Amino acid sequence: MSQETYTHGHHEAVLRSHSSRTAASSAAYLLPELGPGLDLLDVGCGPGTITVDFARIVAPGHVVGIDMSAEVLESASKLASENGVKVTFEHGDVYALGYADASFDVVHAHQVLQHLADPVAALKEMKRVTRPGGIVAARDGDYSSFSWAPLVPELERWQELYRAVARKNGGEPDAGRFLKRWALDAGFIEVRISSSIWTYADLESCRWLGGVWADRCEHSALGDQMVEYGFADREEVLEIASAWREWAEKPDAYFSVPHGELLAIA
Repeated sequence: MSQETYTHGHHEAVLRSHSSRTAASSAAYLLPELGPGLDLLDVGCGPGTITVDFARIVAPGHVVGIDMSAEVLESASKLASENGVKVTFEHGDVYALGYADASFDVVHAHQVLQHLADPVAALKEMKRVTRPGGIVAARDGDYSSFSWAPLVPELERWQELYRAVARKNGGEPDAGRFLKRWALDAGFIEVRISSSIWTYADLESCRWLGGVWADRCEHSALGDQMVEYGFADREEVLEIASAWREWAEKPDAYFSVPHGELLAIA
């Protein structure tokens, strides 16, 4: 993980998006499996909004959140402190988790496997630190299944460019559809798969989504990589950003983000 390029980077627009996530919006498939006293590891915890929700649910169980970014770990620690929730946040690598075998009842990763060159190796390592009968849970988007209206050509180009950049960085942007295969390849026997969709169709949510992706194109590592890798020039990237903002103001604006969800029993 430490040797790979994170497609999104850690610009404010990225953290703005990640900070909007909650256990209810992003891990509903896992919530029925959680309860007081469970020990949980949140891999790629980002700013910690999902992690803090987990900690409330499993208390007095021990919750650990790991990430590669010191900046987001600092934000996560601050969030937990402000909410009076006990969570341990620390630097960690999903390929080499610094915990003994069978340390956790649940190991969770949201939108992580899609960025990895070897998601099967990551799942094997997540399985290693999970107690027998415990759960490895993962949820990832499927970029080629995103849909929207109106049919703006620049958004089609954005989708094409994003997938090209993600694959150049060694990831799989359509990860949601491959979770079952990866889990089976990682040695899991009991695998449960579900799916769910984020939907943006009201003015407020479309403006939020359009602003997030416009800012990512203009200011984040994603837009820089589109140009650096020779997939687009800066002018085109800025045109895509402008199209995102224009799309968000359309009265019929609609956007859906499908996800695959994995519950694998260790």
